[in-house]
Amino acid sequence: MALQSSGVAFRKVLAHFPEELSLAFAYGSGVFRQAGPSSHQKNAMLDFVFTVDDPVAWHSKNLKKNRNHYSFLKVLGPKFITTVQNNYGAGVYYNPLIMCDGRLIKYGVISTSILIEDLLNWNNLYVAGRLQKPVKIVAMNENVALRSALDKNLKSAVTAAFLMLPESFSEEELFIEIAGLSYSDKSPEGQFTQLMTLPKTLQQQINHIMDPPGKNRDVEETLLQVAHDPDCGDVVRRGLSAIVRPSSMRQSTKGIFTAGMKKSLIYSSLKLHKMWKGWLRKTS
Repeated sequence: MALQSSGVAFRKVLAHFPEELSLAFAYGSGVFRQAGPSSHQKNAMLDFVFTVDDPVAWHSKNLKKNRNHYSFLKVLGPKFITTVQNNYGAGVYYNPLIMCDGRLIKYGVISTSILIEDLLNWNNLYVAGRLQKPVKIVAMNENVALRSALDKNLKSAVTAAFLMLPESFSEEELFIEIAGLSYSDKSPEGQFTQLMTLPKTLQQQINHIMDPPGKNRDVEETLLQVAHDPDCGDVVRRGLSAIVRPSSMRQSTKGIFTAGMKKSLIYSSLKLHKMWKGWLRKTS
């Protein structure tokens, strides 16, 4: 559940940034109340992603308003920052550990066109993956292509989740994995139909996993084989992992340059501390 009065806090934060946003959303424990030791943290860090049509123009304005948010890359200018944003990692430029309106925040900037590609094709499944989890939409313009891609991303997530579910599953698993799904067909024909509707990058990863060296089968032939495989769900899961792991590693490496070494070390230590507390909670 979203924390009370969060909308007002989010709007106050957005007021500190250039207005040209096609989409802005917040996520994480600073937005949604979570179980565990962090559930009572009133001032947990707020996480944002800002989607912009023209990253060069947006960074140029943001450098004038919030130059201290950037690492040493600020001296190289908005064009270089945009090049780093678009061409390395998962297409996101993060500025972490920023004090804004009395709150600690982290914000990422992504090009609208790159986000749409990820939503439709799961090129990185980084921001697209985040948008399959609970988020709080703070601002959104009337970009029809973006709205359509957001819907397609959720439909693809439902399809992939359904392929990975067992024949029987609990009500909780149903609502977590395939919320709102009403169509059920676990036959090979039904699974093939669903596999054919998956994003292109996931289909290609499945083909790479299943295609023996030198055979060079086309994607459709491989998906037909997977549809008849009892381990279809495991194959889809391996394909997803092949997308997510490299893009996450590239994005983390890019963070050393975009955030700066000091902030990267502080942010990593906070993440490790959170993971350690979670491990202790599980083992106690």
